[in-house]
Amino acid sequence: MFTIDVWLLRAIIAIFLIAIVSSLIGSYSVFRGSTFLVSGIAHGALAGAALGIFLALYLFSVNYLLVALIFSILFALAIGYASHKKENVDVSVGVMFALSMSLAILFLSLIREYASVAWGLIIGDLLLLSQTDIEIMTLSVIAIVLIFIIYHRRILFSIFDPEGAMAVGLKPALYESLLYVIVAIGVVVLLKGVGAILVYALLIIPAAASKRISSTVSITMLFAFLISLFSGLGGLALAVISPVSPSAYAGLIATSIYFLTIFKK
Repeated sequence: MFTIDVWLLRAIIAIFLIAIVSSLIGSYSVFRGSTFLVSGIAHGALAGAALGIFLALYLFSVNYLLVALIFSILFALAIGYASHKKENVDVSVGVMFALSMSLAILFLSLIREYASVAWGLIIGDLLLLSQTDIEIMTLSVIAIVLIFIIYHRRILFSIFDPEGAMAVGLKPALYESLLYVIVAIGVVVLLKGVGAILVYALLIIPAAASKRISSTVSITMLFAFLISLFSGLGGLALAVISPVSPSAYAGLIATSIYFLTIFKK
């Protein structure tokens, strides 16, 4: 009778969840032209995770992914607020990027287990996910999917035609901020599995590759899901037979697919 180890099953579930996030958030970020935002928020989540680990070790029990979620949402809202005040989005992201990395280094420096903890947050590991990690990731993805089901058309309208959205009574700034919050939630879903560095690879690259070979938003989302899923499962399969993090393999596979789409053109 075929059996599967719990750690492997958790990794597979995480890959499916990551593929869903890549399909939705990655596609919207690519169409919005705000892919750098993902990197900024990812490092905000890293700072929050580092703070959560510090609190759990020395003060009181708290799940560091929840702290990372709070931090990433606050950073996303701060970036959105600055952009609504006519500040350049890239400048806002750059400032928050610097702040988040400073905080991450500060908190990680205060942790005695600095090296191992920092390495785990930076590169992640799909093979070391706990049941609690999977539960938080699942709830986060459910929240993202529900928000997109409810506000999908309004977010699209606000992204592609903000003037038209205002003309029919919508508030593009509000839905843009909502999109930033969704990106923040999605980043945390990826943080533990692939680490802060490779969040960009598995959140943006599948959608960017998909956009080059598709003509509609829905097809782009479908291909982004399939590319992310293939990259994740391929990375996991290679990691099982070699002493390398599956996220590294997944990032390389996704990047290779993107370059293939360039050559195709």
